[in-house]
Amino acid sequence: MAQVHAETGEIMRSYSDLAIHTEVGAIIQHHSENQEDIRLVVRDAIPWDHDIKKILDLGCGYGWFEEVMPGGLDLVGGIDCLEENETPFLAAARPKAREVFFFRMMLPAPTGLSAGRFDLIVSLYSLYFFPAFLPEVSRLLKPGGLFLCLTHSASMLEEGQHYFDFKNLRKVIERFSAENGCDILRPFFKEIQYIDYPNSLVFHEGDERSLAMYIDFKREFIEKDVDPGIVREKMIAELGRKGKLKFNKNDRIFLAYT
Repeated sequence: MAQVHAETGEIMRSYSDLAIHTEVGAIIQHHSENQEDIRLVVRDAIPWDHDIKKILDLGCGYGWFEEVMPGGLDLVGGIDCLEENETPFLAAARPKAREVFFFRMMLPAPTGLSAGRFDLIVSLYSLYFFPAFLPEVSRLLKPGGLFLCLTHSASMLEEGQHYFDFKNLRKVIERFSAENGCDILRPFFKEIQYIDYPNSLVFHEGDERSLAMYIDFKREFIEKDVDPGIVREKMIAELGRKGKLKFNKNDRIFLAYT
């Protein structure tokens, strides 16, 4: 477990700069074939009319999802391992709920929160860092509560495999992926549904800066396998040679009910 925590901590450093994280988010949105904002797909999949008023966001970051949440909530809490995210998360959550909180914590770990406290728990692009937290997720949800998690396909960025062996990146994603998510969730939840979000990232000649920045943002993921500088130079060279690069970015939204 200590090894997993150490690896997760190293990867999470890439999320600590809010300005860079925001810019890379804009790059992903701009270069996505699927132009529907994934946050809105997630938001609209939630049955808000089922009296969802108390929400916990695992790996909440700077409040990426809170920015699009509806208002009028009773409670929005966030858990994240980066203290840099506390201020922006609370700023995003306060307009949406009467009560907000932020815990700085490396999951999985005991939260100290009471059982059955939440109507909805979300984990967006983060559960592959702490799948062992699922028993606690189930405990924290009220009966009939909803756990919504968004994750990548195990074949994410598979086109890069033609050039490099990203076996350690694969290991991270395969802790909880679109392909194995149902099997991992099933022991803890009574009903599981999912929504697929098909997508690819496409870069054209002239997009070298955006491609380089995207690769640099993922450096903590890939440096266990390959020097990120080598990856960046190779991919930019391939973009110049081919005029276009396309990368798998398929995601899946799981809705699991207690």
